[in-house]
Amino acid sequence: MTQNAIFGPFFATVFLTLIVWVYTYIRRIHFIGRIKTNFNQLAVPGKLAQISPAAVSNPSDNLKNLFEIPVLFYAIALYLFVTNQVDAVYVNAAWIFVIFRALHSVVHCTFNRVMLRFYLYLFATLVVWFITIRAAIAHFGLTDTLMSCF
Repeated sequence: MTQNAIFGPFFATVFLTLIVWVYTYIRRIHFIGRIKTNFNQLAVPGKLAQISPAAVSNPSDNLKNLFEIPVLFYAIALYLFVTNQVDAVYVNAAWIFVIFRALHSVVHCTFNRVMLRFYLYLFATLVVWFITIRAAIAHFGLTDTLMSCF
């Protein structure tokens, strides 16, 4: 396993963010073009979100979500690369994270079934915590200590 393998899921997450960003602005531009309002009113903080239907606000909310837990994923992926710790477990977990984040985005930006979205988000987040905890255990040399407990 090459250390560069971690950058597949890393950039997949970056491009997921790009796709949601483009989709968000397509939805917003279409909505703003249809409404009859004083566009200066949209400069008031929160006003656009207040008047936007779910088809416009959900992609925006999803874009914000992509700057939460994925930021931790980027940090830990870079840490693994810099410290030469990338292995198949990390890369496979990272791809699982990407898949569940992409599914979360699809659900959030389209039909938005909240409980399905919640479970997709939860599972993706648990994968990031798994990667992080595994890296921390290795970093602090706790592998042998933890194994002796079992």
